[in-house]
Amino acid sequence: MSPLITWGYILLALVAANLPWLSDRNLLVFRTEHKSTWMRLLEWLILYFLVGAIGLGLEYRLMGEIHRQDWEFYAVTASLFLVFALPGFIWRHDWKRR
Repeated sequence: MSPLITWGYILLALVAANLPWLSDRNLLVFRTEHKSTWMRLLEWLILYFLVGAIGLGLEYRLMGEIHRQDWEFYAVTASLFLVFALPGFIWRHDWKRR
């Protein structure tokens, strides 16, 4: 059961990282005509922390405790979340205009 949860979590992170670039709604709720890049980055950061919180909950549920992490762990997860966002970013800024 654990590999299924792991792959589901990775898929959740992939979808969440791309949502700010695929949606034209502010905070994925409020409809706007033009969404600024800063709002997209803010949404991306909020979703990063939300996915991280879900990950902490899953870790506690599966392992029974939350392991202490140093700054390197968060630097790697933020970089991975940034790489996950690349398809949505490319679609928004390169392919959509053509």
